[in-house]
Amino acid sequence: MSAIEQRKIEADEAGMRLDRWFKQHYPTLGFGRLQKLMRTGQVRLDGKRCEASSRIEPGMIVRIPPLGVSVDASDQRNARPKPRKMVADDREAIEQMVLYEDAQVMVLNKTAGLAVQGGSGVNRHVDGMLEAFTDRKGNKPRLVHRLDRETSGVLMIAKTRLAAQELTKAFRHRNTRKIYWAILAGIPKPSQGRISTYLARDEGAERMRIARHGEDEAQHAVSLYNTVERSGQKLSWVTMQPVTGRTHQLRAHAAHMRHPIIGDPKYFNKDNWELPGGIQNKLHLHARRILIPHPSGNGMIDVSAPLPPHMQQTWNLLGFDVSEYDPEEHEPAPGKAK
Repeated sequence: MSAIEQRKIEADEAGMRLDRWFKQHYPTLGFGRLQKLMRTGQVRLDGKRCEASSRIEPGMIVRIPPLGVSVDASDQRNARPKPRKMVADDREAIEQMVLYEDAQVMVLNKTAGLAVQGGSGVNRHVDGMLEAFTDRKGNKPRLVHRLDRETSGVLMIAKTRLAAQELTKAFRHRNTRKIYWAILAGIPKPSQGRISTYLARDEGAERMRIARHGEDEAQHAVSLYNTVERSGQKLSWVTMQPVTGRTHQLRAHAAHMRHPIIGDPKYFNKDNWELPGGIQNKLHLHARRILIPHPSGNGMIDVSAPLPPHMQQTWNLLGFDVSEYDPEEHEPAPGKAK
């Protein structure tokens, strides 16, 4: 691309963060370079300076300077013929993950290790696998939120453009509750609480760091946590709820408490600490449950996902019993934890 481009935001992209929009349409454009283009005013939204966290709405115009990178991700996907066997395999794999489905939404239990979107070194991901569900008009199911690659659990998919718009609004306006289960190193004190910090990307490290208020690109992040059960002083089963939706928020907040999530390769920060025997060194973070208004406006979607094998093994080894878990006691609504 050798000229300035003006691109209009589509209806099904409502509420998306601008940096995620760029990642979808220009996957080879690095985050650091995108930030520089925004800081220097070369990337603009409706003619105004913008930030990576800016939310986009249908009809907005994005100014894109000459990038010298590959074209739109959708063009790339269309240019790459996909073998029919892979499409069939992808459809079957997605269908095996389905926890709930109706005409407008599909809720998956994403497996740990499966990426949600493409990126460097990622050959298979949920967004690509959803191509297998493309209808005759060229419409395919859409992602409305994300999970980290190594995080398992509930992933919401919109099957129509209208559903995508309504679900995106629900996430943006925090009309949804996402409950995660984690195993933390040590025992948090107090046992229930609220974590409020600012987070910013740690350049070059592919992780987030605790930032100061007012710092460039720092975003406010709030999480709730509650200790369900403990194993001596070594490990604890904790529920966590992100009130905001920042990248790696729960992982960074757990590390900030000095009780990082076990098996976390990016945020585990305890020296001379060893996993108890029999526990796999994999991320112990699971999107257990989601409660969100149905995009039709009728009722709530309330779906829970069973634990992945490596976490179920840990529960068994520690003697934690899922059947004794009480959602009313262990999932306080936002604002209740002090």
